[in-house]
Amino acid sequence: MKKYLLLLHEDIKMMQELSPKEMEELINAHMTWANKLAESGHLIAGEGLAEKSVKIVGKDSIVKDGSFLEAKEMIGGFYYLQAKELDEIIELAKACPCHLWGGTTEIRPIMDYEE
Repeated sequence: MKKYLLLLHEDIKMMQELSPKEMEELINAHMTWANKLAESGHLIAGEGLAEKSVKIVGKDSIVKDGSFLEAKEMIGGFYYLQAKELDEIIELAKACPCHLWGGTTEIRPIMDYEE
């Protein structure tokens, strides 16, 4: 099985404007979807990420606080998945709940150093 990282890009403004009920619906939708992925054997791990971040830049390792005001989106979470082929992950990712709230998904294949 090949491994993939599914990054969830969220619209910061939209996420901040969700009502508590909408946020609960979003969380429940992710839990339901994650359970389906686990049952099908595709889910390795997944987590939501806090909005606050730290960035380390350059050879001098300058530490900068985030989130960054100029950013319009953030990586709100990830799923670590496995499948036989990329096309299978693409089809699974189309059902990711983040799309229902204006988010996008990015699929990054994990490098296999044994190939």
